[in-house]
Amino acid sequence: MIGTYGHGTHNDFVLVFDPENKWEPTSDQIRRICNRDTGVGSDGLIRITKREAKWFMDYRNQDGSIAEMCGNGIRVMARYLVEKGHQGEGIFAIATRAGNKYLAVPAEADISVNMGHIEEVYDDVTVRIGEKVWPGIHIDVGNPHAVVFVDDLAEIGDLTSAPEVDGDYPDGVNVEFAYVSPNGTANGEIAMRVYERGVGETQSCGTGTCAVALAATIHTKGKLPARWVINPPGGRLVVDIDGHNNATLIGPAVIVKDVELDEYL
Repeated sequence: MIGTYGHGTHNDFVLVFDPENKWEPTSDQIRRICNRDTGVGSDGLIRITKREAKWFMDYRNQDGSIAEMCGNGIRVMARYLVEKGHQGEGIFAIATRAGNKYLAVPAEADISVNMGHIEEVYDDVTVRIGEKVWPGIHIDVGNPHAVVFVDDLAEIGDLTSAPEVDGDYPDGVNVEFAYVSPNGTANGEIAMRVYERGVGETQSCGTGTCAVALAATIHTKGKLPARWVINPPGGRLVVDIDGHNNATLIGPAVIVKDVELDEYL
């Protein structure tokens, strides 16, 4: 079986084109494919199939667990569909476990994806790493996020293990650590790091950047609409949030190469 390797701001994925829904991957297969030492190596796997005549993103984390969707991954999936000739460029929808997402996909240049309504969840969130404790903001982007603001991203350490999080997260949570540039206003720049559930620290996280953008607007007592430039380690993304809390994520997507997967199945 042939897969394809690609990335969005170095948040990387293996994609498998399965429009007739013939392959149901096991967690062990996902882990073998995504293993960076013995497999292809990636943050997750995207099985491209169809549901009710729409393209459907079946996204699995590196550890084999099922996730609602992935903001970087959906752009990479869209780029794959256009580059491989399965879909014309322009505006089209991809269905996910977090609902239908509409993308604007040019033949080249950045891809925009309407991430839909995102919102703050009003509960007490505390994030711990060792003896360090921070208050967090719970943001729902169709998947759960805890956003923490720090004075220096170096203070969180190496993020080799999951932060401890107290909050209403029955299915686990993605944790973002963010530093807002000194101007402290919307349209400013934010540096971030992210620990993704089921993966670990990644170079970028599309839904995480949206969570950080809304949390930063709240944190700086800003107003909507707002635009933030988010800088995870893997590159630069732009998030626009309109006056009704609808987020648009804008960024690159790169298809790198096809890969043989039979030895991992």
